[in-house]
Amino acid sequence: MHDFFKPLLDWYTHSLETGGYPLIVLLMFIESTFLPLPSELIIPPAAYLAYTKGNLSLTGIVLAGALGSWLGATAMYWTTRWAGRPLVLKFGKYFFVSPEKVEKAERWAAAYGNFGIFASRLLPVVRHLIGIPAGIVRMNYWKFSLWTLVGSGLWCGVLCWLGIKAGQDEALMSGELHAITYWAAGILAVLGVIYYFFVHRQMQAGKKG
Repeated sequence: MHDFFKPLLDWYTHSLETGGYPLIVLLMFIESTFLPLPSELIIPPAAYLAYTKGNLSLTGIVLAGALGSWLGATAMYWTTRWAGRPLVLKFGKYFFVSPEKVEKAERWAAAYGNFGIFASRLLPVVRHLIGIPAGIVRMNYWKFSLWTLVGSGLWCGVLCWLGIKAGQDEALMSGELHAITYWAAGILAVLGVIYYFFVHRQMQAGKKG
């Protein structure tokens, strides 16, 4: 396990040292579009690098992450606003976006409105898709941008904290399987609880309605 993760971590760490904030912006831009690149793999290593070496700042990482998320979400928003729902449903499958995911995001946006944009940045599944229904229904772009930036900034802050705490776990950093399993289970549990209360229950209520 150590032999698998260490080369990847070393590569990303070196890329961060040379690419800095622009690299974080680019990766978070990708994370907020059709491509499934988890922010959980982008921000925590950058935060730990900032904590240990000081060549990046935690504030800068949060700002770069929020900016990248907003740029990606903006691209999704305007693409779907111009393309319309039929084209998104027709071609979304080629970009890992099924009609079912689109419908879930639409129900989420309809149920929670502006707050849904903010909360979606903290949740799996809907995080990178929320720009689709916002664009389709022609939500006010400035409100969409505001809540995207606020939610993304908060999420990046949480990931920074997580990256520092995880980085202080010597067993995890040495690639020991039990530590990796422990952290993975904890993160999945927290995300699962958030997903259940904010997404699954709402989706089930929508079906009954």
